[in-house]
Amino acid sequence: MSTDHPILTDRFGREHTYLRISLTELCNLRCTYCMPAEGIPLSPRDHIMNYDEIYTLAELFVKHGVTKIRLTGGEPLVRKDVGTLIRNLAKLPVELALTTNGVNVDRFVDLFQECQIKKLNVSLDTLRRDRFQEITRRDHFDKVLENIHLLVDRGFNVKVNTVLIKDFNEDEIIDFIELTRNLAVSVRFIEFMPFNGNQWDKSKMVGLEAIMKQVEHRFRKEDILRIPDAKNDTTKNYRIRDHLGSFGIISTVTNPFCDSCNRLRLTANGRLKNCLFSATENDLLTPLRHGEDIEPIIQKAVMAKHRMRGGLSDQESFTDPEIHGRNRSMISIGG
Repeated sequence: MSTDHPILTDRFGREHTYLRISLTELCNLRCTYCMPAEGIPLSPRDHIMNYDEIYTLAELFVKHGVTKIRLTGGEPLVRKDVGTLIRNLAKLPVELALTTNGVNVDRFVDLFQECQIKKLNVSLDTLRRDRFQEITRRDHFDKVLENIHLLVDRGFNVKVNTVLIKDFNEDEIIDFIELTRNLAVSVRFIEFMPFNGNQWDKSKMVGLEAIMKQVEHRFRKEDILRIPDAKNDTTKNYRIRDHLGSFGIISTVTNPFCDSCNRLRLTANGRLKNCLFSATENDLLTPLRHGEDIEPIIQKAVMAKHRMRGGLSDQESFTDPEIHGRNRSMISIGG
C-alpha cells in the first residue's frame, strides 16, 4: 500500500471529509427502530472512548482532511462531559454539528451558540403524542417539540429526522410537510433501514415514490419545488411554494447514494466503520491506548470500503435478515 496515498481516500476515489463520532451508547429514549425492546448489551465503561481519546482521534482525522464532524449517540447530550467535549472539539478547524433526540436541548442551547454549532438534526417520528410514546417508549413529546421551536427561534439550522414505517406513521407525511409552512425547518423522511434487533421488513418501508404520491395528491404540481442538492448530499430536497421550511427524502435502501459517499463513523467504543451497513469494524481505541500508529489501520479500513452498502449491492443480499442481522443495532453504531 502506497504511503503517499491519502489515507481517507478509498479505491474508488471517494474522499472522506465527514466523520460521525458516537459519544455514548446510552440514550434516554427507546425507539423501536433503533434498539430492541429489551435494550442492548452495553460496552463496559472502560471500553468507551474517554475525552482525550475522542479529541486525539478527531484531531487526527481533521489533519487528514475531515472538514465536518457530527456528534451522535445513543443520545450525545446524556454524556456527562459533553460540554467539555464540545468546547474543545470546537477549537478544531472543522464544522461541528450534532444529532439529538431533542429532550435535553434547552440545557445546551447557549453552549451550541458559544461553540458555533449551527446545524442540529432532531429525531422526531410523529406529531402525535400517543404515537411518540409508542415509538420511543417514553413521554417527552411536548419537550421535544418545544425544543425544536427553541432552536429555530435562536437561529439554528434545524433538520427534523423522521423514519417512516408503513402502517404506522406514513399517514403523517402531509402533517410533517404542513409543519414547514410556518416553521423554518427541513423535515427529512428516512427509509426504515435494517439493523440487528429492529424487526426490519421490506414491506414496512415507505419509499420516495410513495411519499411523492401523497405530496402530489395534496399540493399542486407547480407548487412542489425541487431544491438543488448540495455536494455529497444524501437527500433529495423539495419545498412547497410559500412555505418557510422544506422537506427531503433519504432513500438509503431503494435509491442509495453510495457513489458520492464521504462519510466515516467512529463508534463510542472506538471502532471505525467505513459504511453504516458494513458488519466489519476496525478497532482504533486499543492500538491508540498502546501508543501504536493507527494511521495504517485507518487507511486499510478506508481502502476496504465497498462501492455500495458494505458489499450488499443487490436487494436479495440486502434484505437477507441473517446478513443484516450481523450488523450492530443503530444505537450502538451512532445515528
